[in-house]
Amino acid sequence: MLLHAPLTQEHIDYLRKKGILHPDESVRSSRKAGEGNMNVTLAVSTEKRTIILKQSRPYVAKYPEVPAPSERTGIEYSFYQYMATQPEVAHYSPRVFAFDRDSWLLALEFVEKGVDYLCIYHHPDQFTEALGDDLLRYLKGLHQVTAQTFPENRAMRTLNHQHIFLLPFQENNGFDLNGIQPGLEQLSLKIKTNGDLIGKVRQLGKRYLSPGSKLIHGDFYPGSWLSSPGGLKIIDTEFAFVGDPEFDLGVMLAHLYLARVPDVRIKDLRERYPLNEALLAAFTGTEILRRLFGLAQLPLVLSLEEKEKLANQAIQLILHEAF
Repeated sequence: MLLHAPLTQEHIDYLRKKGILHPDESVRSSRKAGEGNMNVTLAVSTEKRTIILKQSRPYVAKYPEVPAPSERTGIEYSFYQYMATQPEVAHYSPRVFAFDRDSWLLALEFVEKGVDYLCIYHHPDQFTEALGDDLLRYLKGLHQVTAQTFPENRAMRTLNHQHIFLLPFQENNGFDLNGIQPGLEQLSLKIKTNGDLIGKVRQLGKRYLSPGSKLIHGDFYPGSWLSSPGGLKIIDTEFAFVGDPEFDLGVMLAHLYLARVPDVRIKDLRERYPLNEALLAAFTGTEILRRLFGLAQLPLVLSLEEKEKLANQAIQLILHEAF
């Protein structure tokens, strides 16, 4: 059963049959919820409540030409189940109401007045000291979760590996970078023709695919952070797996660089969560480069000169020392 907005009577009957909607609930409205890349996400309102329905397809919702494993909503469900048992960090996750494996459909709490933090690319001052504290508190708590039985999530990691560590560094990869910003394709040759860099990134990619020791979010960037009256919520955990905590923190720091958050703030956050410095730097640099030159573009307000400066900084982070 593939859902779309507005829900049809067939959809509503299915949701009742699966216990996602109560027998006496009437759907008053259904609409697309947010601009997520991976999945079809709907906000469904009844006379009693509003819920989020998140469904995966065998492809990326925003890029139907890109295949993706349907079981990713099952990974997200497993992640929230683990987090619900952790008193220190459970409140950061939305509540789970139901999961239907037959249609890879996840029913979640609707976060009232929840707004993501994509605004920081335009307004870096929105990355407050309190938000930084909250994000570090979440990561430190998450990375203490014992999750030896968490799914390997190999298929999603393979997809992510391709788009982080391989495609952005390949010439003729099919990405229309000049269509995003004139001159961006020429600038990308700075990384696509750097043999030392490519070798280091390939090595890092193998590390990403190897077994790790800590449960990690796997896509810890501003689109996964929600501001709400009830506090910070962390969503979109379908890339979660047991890996290196440096990956989560590195992704976070990379997006602060891309948002032009002052270096002194970034340095402070890095020092307050001491991890393997070389590994952290390499993951940070790689995330910067894949967001500048990869398929998953961001709403950045950077000139070509600013992107070149960031690319040079990212290359230095990756090549600085062995991890």
